[in-house]
Amino acid sequence: MCQEFPKEKWIDAQKENVLDAPYYHVVFTVPEELNPIIYSNQKLLYDALYHAASSTLNELAKDSKYLGADIGYICILHTWGSAMNYHPHIHTIVLGGGLDKDSKWKDTGGKFFLPYGVIAKVFRGKYLCELKSLWNDSKLEFHGTAEKYQNHYCFKELLGECYKKDWVAYCKETFNGAQSVINYLGKYTHRIAISYHRIKSMTEATVTYAVKDYKNKGQWKEKTVPGEEFIRRFLMHVPPKRFVRIRHYGLLSCRNKSKKMAHCRNLLGCKKYISALKNRSAAEMIKLLYNIDVCRCSSCCQLVLGILSYSKVIRILFCQFIKHHIHRILEFLIILTDFHCIDHFKQC
Repeated sequence: MCQEFPKEKWIDAQKENVLDAPYYHVVFTVPEELNPIIYSNQKLLYDALYHAASSTLNELAKDSKYLGADIGYICILHTWGSAMNYHPHIHTIVLGGGLDKDSKWKDTGGKFFLPYGVIAKVFRGKYLCELKSLWNDSKLEFHGTAEKYQNHYCFKELLGECYKKDWVAYCKETFNGAQSVINYLGKYTHRIAISYHRIKSMTEATVTYAVKDYKNKGQWKEKTVPGEEFIRRFLMHVPPKRFVRIRHYGLLSCRNKSKKMAHCRNLLGCKKYISALKNRSAAEMIKLLYNIDVCRCSSCCQLVLGILSYSKVIRILFCQFIKHHIHRILEFLIILTDFHCIDHFKQC
């Protein structure tokens, strides 16, 4: 619930920079052998994922063999798999065209312009090069199962294994038109490791939640883990403090989008979207998005509140959520703390 309102505000702001052109959803992944080192150095090696993905897309898109143009794209870090296992990877929403050296629009007619095998090889080289540089500069830390890589020979052996592996980069979806991109953006931008509806049941010792079985064509199944393990898995995906998960590059970067996106819009004959939420109060945005007037009593419809700040509106909505789900929340908290006075708390 807490991410829904920021997600809608972010999507509305992005609509101003979406063109009526093809878009592609490209995913960059790393071998699981690197997970212990990445987890021990989250800020540095998450940044390295962005650097490698961005450099790969820029370099290949500018090559005349593939497109020969400056493109725009958004990168979003996810660190989880369906079972909340540790699986760092980068989602990118890539504009399927760009500006050539003469500032003219260039695309490939709806087909993705980069071979997946080439993307994976270039990304592999760039990421491992930065990883090696960080190790040589003694900037890496090694904890838990990553401790053995403090040894130069073990680290060199790990790099050798990763260079030999075929890394995976692939295109998930192709979008035709601006509206399909807009509808899709929020699905990946403000997602967390697990949503409330996937938690199916709880006992005093375990939590059962829904996961995708990718070995069985992505069918949903239920997984049961101890409560402590559930919390451990969830906390693995809390990002470093002040870490920026959503980053814009190329034509979509803050430096370029005001002028270059306007130029692209003129070349393609696109209409500019006018933000519906900009400069509105939190109460006005909720009224517009969900047709809920938080300034009026839900029973008598009388005006009870003036202009509300965003934080006050969230508190109101949160209180409504707590009111309707208090029993389940208390049961969950008491199970986690091994506290057995649930009947007393329910009465209160």
